[in-house]
Amino acid sequence: MQRRTLLQALGTAGALSAVPPLARAQLRVEISGVGSQQFPIAIAPFVREGNPPQDVDAIVRADLARSGMFRLIDAGTAPLPDNPAPDLAAWRARGADALAMGTVARLADGNYDVRFRLFDTVATKQVEGLSYVVPAADLRTAAHKIADRIYERLTGVPGVFATRIVYVAQLSPTAFELQIADADGANPQAALRSREPIISPAWSWDGTRLAYVSFESRKPVVYVHTLATGQRRALANFQGSNSAPAWAPDGRTLAVALTLTGNTQIYLLDANGGNPSRVTRTAGIDTEPAFAPDGKTLYFTSDRGGGPQIYRVALPGGEPQRMTFNGDYNVSARPSPDGKLLTYVGRRDGRFRVQVLDLASGQETTVSDTTRDESPSFAPNGRQVLYATELGGRGVLATAAIDGRVRTRLAGPQGDVREPAWGPFLK
Repeated sequence: MQRRTLLQALGTAGALSAVPPLARAQLRVEISGVGSQQFPIAIAPFVREGNPPQDVDAIVRADLARSGMFRLIDAGTAPLPDNPAPDLAAWRARGADALAMGTVARLADGNYDVRFRLFDTVATKQVEGLSYVVPAADLRTAAHKIADRIYERLTGVPGVFATRIVYVAQLSPTAFELQIADADGANPQAALRSREPIISPAWSWDGTRLAYVSFESRKPVVYVHTLATGQRRALANFQGSNSAPAWAPDGRTLAVALTLTGNTQIYLLDANGGNPSRVTRTAGIDTEPAFAPDGKTLYFTSDRGGGPQIYRVALPGGEPQRMTFNGDYNVSARPSPDGKLLTYVGRRDGRFRVQVLDLASGQETTVSDTTRDESPSFAPNGRQVLYATELGGRGVLATAAIDGRVRTRLAGPQGDVREPAWGPFLK
């Protein structure tokens, strides 16, 4: 996986193909570290009726374990029926502060009724319960939603297991795919295939559209892709380079990096097209814009001070403020959903690692333990960062908690996996 730096440009000429669903091995999840506090919970095997094709309770366990916030208590192999009621005192004695149990039953119409209950063994009462009726293809999603409910009930923070990620997979020198997958990397689907590079995918804030850069027409062009229909259109195809799209929170505007005046600068562009409005003005290079959650501020990378650093500018334009001062190379900034943190890649002692900056205190935390990281973005609950890194000569996806205590690597697809972005909560 090549390092994509402030000055790097990529390839030429491409063509697209039809995109059937992927039939590819799911990603393997590797977890290291634990959270500062772990909640002991038992997830009992769900009662299964009608041979469901997904092991729902196993997916719930994997989600909670991956967060680093839970310590899974051995629940054995026997499902717990609804009657008689579970002996909560006995589960408490086994070390579980919470118990989850459920059923997955096939209905006459072929759908599945997925039910779960969550008990507080300390207070000896049920604290959560719900059911989903879903087709077989959505059993994984139902499991992720159950994990989200458990996570939120026990931590007070919304879970992100049912959200999606997007990334670029390079399968060969002439085969690139824009893939969308579950947050755990499973269930990948190709939204786009091309013989030329695809870079910089960016989610709209409502999760219905993607913007990205494709080199299929012998130059970098920004496209907008509607996920529900598969339709896409060229948004920025001006003379020179068109790159680094970022959506405004209202979905009506994008920031892009263009070379209309010779050097790369930041512009705003209506999501329906039209003439770009210039934001930054410098003799250097300004690129990689990202909107703050309030939509009133842009973060971006600039070498105006001699080396690439992160800056912030109020919209529609003004005097930029430098945000990073640690090290001589900081790029690819993305703000947290609440606007309090900033993640980016910083070079420290020759290693490119993911950093998280507390904007109020100025405290910087290195959250990754690898050396060639790129493209960080926050989970929609602000508790984790997704990024790409290089292991064994190829790109893989990874996540890290914002305090750096828990790291997860998602390995499995062939080729280089890079340029990831974590999608928003789905409404």
